[in-house]
Amino acid sequence: MNIKALAFDTGGTVLDWHGGLVAALSRLGASHNVNLDWHTIVNDWRRRAMKSITGQTQPTFNMDDIHRRTLDETLAHFGLQAFTQAQRDQLWRTWHELDTWPDFPGAQAALRKSFPVVSFTMLPTSLVVDVSRRNGIVWDAVISCEMIGIYKPHAQAYATAARWMALEPAQILMVACHNFDLNAAHKAGFRTAFVRRPDEWGPKGPPDPEPNMAYDFVEDGFEALQRSVLTSS
Repeated sequence: MNIKALAFDTGGTVLDWHGGLVAALSRLGASHNVNLDWHTIVNDWRRRAMKSITGQTQPTFNMDDIHRRTLDETLAHFGLQAFTQAQRDQLWRTWHELDTWPDFPGAQAALRKSFPVVSFTMLPTSLVVDVSRRNGIVWDAVISCEMIGIYKPHAQAYATAARWMALEPAQILMVACHNFDLNAAHKAGFRTAFVRRPDEWGPKGPPDPEPNMAYDFVEDGFEALQRSVLTSS
């Protein structure tokens, strides 16, 4: 297997968005003496955002814009209209303050000793910069679909990422916990690695916890991925 670089989905594969947003929303709710099922509310927010950004071509907005708009939609849906604009902005800003999954930084740093590692994401560039600095993550490059103007899983997003890396698609290992991303990457000629993130969507688990096709690697965590990739190289 002639892998020359690794490209990581970042939103759910690298970042614990659910845990971070639930904690922030719980604190905000407590300030209003409100206690609801924050897991369900956060997942509703995430679904609305993903539906609004996935597959977009040349949009006039980025995912930060989508997160802010869909936050208002979610709060209205659950009757949480008491939150002020300042509180909503603070909650929206939580996306830039998320933690990575605990097993990611060490494995990523080890892999980077042997390969270029790239964030290839639908998240805005500024968000990836902020969370990377917060978590001490060093990328060789950040390729946001915001830069390309075309969002995954559109085939042109993968083709452009490979071109910008000056590599053939088959020389890039796309790492994600989402089947839709990996299926599109595979169709575009990338190598693929499915890393399970069972807590991505909280207690109820993710909508696609298991691979739905034969990927090059299927691992329970990033340390296992690190060992498998380095062994195969």
